[in-house]
Amino acid sequence: MTDPASGFASRLRGRWLWPSAIAALLVFGLYYPAGMLIVHKIDDNLDYQVADAAMPQGGSRAVAMAAALVDREIRQTGWVANDPFFLPGSMLDNMPNYQLGMIHALGRFAFEMVDQLGRTRGSSQTDGDLQEAAGLLQYSGTKWLFDFSTSLLPTAKSETQYDKAVRSLRRYNERLAAGNAIFERRADNLISTLDRIALDVGSASAAIDQRIHEGSGLWIDTQSDDVFYSVKGQAYAYYMVLRELRSDFGNIIRDKELGPTWDQMMASFAAAADLRPLIVHNARPDAMILPNHLASMGFYMLRARTQIREVSNILLK
Repeated sequence: MTDPASGFASRLRGRWLWPSAIAALLVFGLYYPAGMLIVHKIDDNLDYQVADAAMPQGGSRAVAMAAALVDREIRQTGWVANDPFFLPGSMLDNMPNYQLGMIHALGRFAFEMVDQLGRTRGSSQTDGDLQEAAGLLQYSGTKWLFDFSTSLLPTAKSETQYDKAVRSLRRYNERLAAGNAIFERRADNLISTLDRIALDVGSASAAIDQRIHEGSGLWIDTQSDDVFYSVKGQAYAYYMVLRELRSDFGNIIRDKELGPTWDQMMASFAAAADLRPLIVHNARPDAMILPNHLASMGFYMLRARTQIREVSNILLK
């Protein structure tokens, strides 16, 4: 004889089974995929310009561009690298790595502003706004409201810290325009900045080489696109900053007749930043059918690094 209680429980489970299954299907079959399509955006517009309102007369165009790029990613594009699991952006892979690569490059440039361009000589006092911005841009881009690995209490979000960095960079530029800050437009400062960028580009090339070495023999390499888009973000950010540095150091570049060489360097960065494969392949470098997009990226980055050295050598003469 069937127990009435067990029969009722069985009917109750059956009644909730289908709604639960449908809800799960909607979440994983619609919410995440549709949300990912809506959120996903890799902004690699090489013609991007700083708004006139954000470019004070007499300020640094490179600093204005760095601030504008960070502001664009956290306010207009939307920062996804720290999205929690319940947001569709947490399932994205390429976009967050691209954004993190951009911040890495812009953070490096901010340090160069502190150490070289934003002070009279190496022994002079560092600029407070630049120092604050450089420190804030080193903040992890994956921090959300909570980081339970360190504390149960709320923590500062990545966007909050980067927004403070934007304000610091813009304060510096406003003071520079008013004659109350330093931007040393000397050839030796430009050489130092370019050499540091070249070192960072070399580090990116080494990361590509390591990924090719470790992953090119795999049927599916789930990490190759991470490296690719991180380096793409760095290439894009450096292209944009270097484009504006040309204006900041216009007199020196004209006096040294650096225009053609500078343009060649920019073309290599642009080629790296403009690579847009539908799927990032990390096939063997000598493969006959599938490409190796990491090798393509590495070629342009090493070419850009060589051309940076050429620019520095001309500046030394």
